[in-house]
Formats: sequence, C-alpha cells, structure tokens
Amino acid sequence: MSVPGWRHVYSGKVRDLYIPETESALESSPSMLLVASDRVSAFDHVLEPGIPNKGTLLTTLSRWWFDQLAEFPNHLLSSEPPAEVANRAMVVRTLNMIPVECVVRGYLAGSGWAEYQESGTVCGIPLPAGLSNGDRLPEPLFTPAYKAPLGEHDENISFEQTVELVGADTARELRDLSLAIFRRASDIAEAKGLILADTKFEFGLNRDTDELTLCDEVLTSDSSRYWDATTYADGGQNRLDSFDKQIVRDWLSANWDKTGTPPVLPEGIVARAAERYRELISRLASVV
Repeated sequence: MSVPGWRHVYSGKVRDLYIPETESALESSPSMLLVASDRVSAFDHVLEPGIPNKGTLLTTLSRWWFDQLAEFPNHLLSSEPPAEVANRAMVVRTLNMIPVECVVRGYLAGSGWAEYQESGTVCGIPLPAGLSNGDRLPEPLFTPAYKAPLGEHDENISFEQTVELVGADTARELRDLSLAIFRRASDIAEAKGLILADTKFEFGLNRDTDELTLCDEVLTSDSSRYWDATTYADGGQNRLDSFDKQIVRDWLSANWDKTGTPPVLPEGIVARAAERYRELISRLASVV
C-alpha cells in the first residue's frame, strides 16, 4: 500500500511499518507509521481471507487501552496518521526493541493448561495440584518468550534466561511493569464484565532517555484472551469462549494437519471471528 509522505520498510504477519519519506532507514528514523492490516494469522501462517475491518478494530482498541494506561510510558505520538490509513494506523516513536515477549497469565488456559496436565507446571513454574482448565492462578505469572526472527517460532524462556538476554535490572523491570499493567488492565476489564485471562506485551527503550516503553499493539483480541465474566461464573461448557481468533484456530485444527498451505477459511468462520472482535471492542470501549 502506498501512503503519501511515508515509505514502506517492513511487513509482518499482520502489520506494516512505514517511515517518513525524508528518512533513510528505520534504525535512524525517530518515528514510524504502524499500520494494522485485515490479515489474520494462526499457527505461524497468514490465512486467507482476512477478517473485514480487523485492522481498524485492533487499532481503535489499542488506542483506547493506551489512554486507559496513561500512567505507563508508551510509544504513541500525538501526530495524526495520514487520511489514507487514519483508522488503522498509529504514528509512534521508534524504540530500541527488547527481544522478549512479556506474557502474563492470570488463569490456567491454552498452552499453559496443556503443560500443567503433563508436568504440573506452566513455563516451568510449579503450580498447586488439582487445578482445572480455566482456573484462576494464585497470582498472575510472568512467563516470557524469546522473540524469534521472522518465520521462526517464539520460544518460552525462564526468567533466568531473560536475565541472560537483557541483564538483571531490565529483566526485573520487564517483569514488574508487565505485572503492574496486567493488574491495572484486569481491574478495568472486570468493571466491564470481562475477565482478562492472559496477554502479551512488548517493550522497547526510548532512544533518548532509555526509559522502558510499552509498544506495538496492547491488550487487543490478537494479543489477549478475554472471557465473559458471567458466562465464566455459570460454569457451562462455553465458559472459556474467548473474544479472539480462537474460532479460526479451532476450525484449522479440525481441518488442517499443519503441513503445506493452510486451507481457505469458510465465510461463516470469518464472519463469526469478525463478530467476536466487534463484540469485545463494544464491551470495552463502547464503540464498534
């Protein structure tokens, strides 16, 4: 996509990065344009078709969360994005990125539940016996992952390995800041009748001040697992239905052996996923 005044420098699975056309490289540019596409990924593959308006919904939700979490430094700049991508883009400060994905888990779910069934641990952290799928953890867990190069799988790492990667002081700050943001966001979600089960944050260092800064998307349907609090409390079979692309993952798991090219998503699956994205933002931010 061509954006007047900006030059495309990178595309990930679901986002595209641009720098001002007056800048020569991302590494030296003080700002960049972060554009969220409608592309959807699962199991490290970009799928077809995309989810209509997904980029706009996720950008709107990220902006809303950055406002709610204003006490924590973030990379959002006040400049307005170009009209061509206004609803799906943010102008942000370029940071020195930390190569650690900061995962926080408040409930036992997903890959954590699978590991717990085998070993009684989550990312190597021992947990009490007798927990069930979806149970609230005694305390939120910081379970970092190493951000692998594009095309490779992220790898869960221990806190000690995080120290080796970024140093003891930065590792502690990443952990403490991630847990503080998670607790604050959990309280906000709870007031909206939602449970924030888990999420992942990314951070970078401000190039001028070295301040650890929250960046990328934050607390969206692509980075977080939300449940309806009332449905969860009722304890029925749908209590762990989440407001994200789990519908897509479930369909793929049932219809693809994870080899070769993924199948095209049926219209019904795309429509249901889009509705879950819209419902979350309506519940949290009262906009659609």
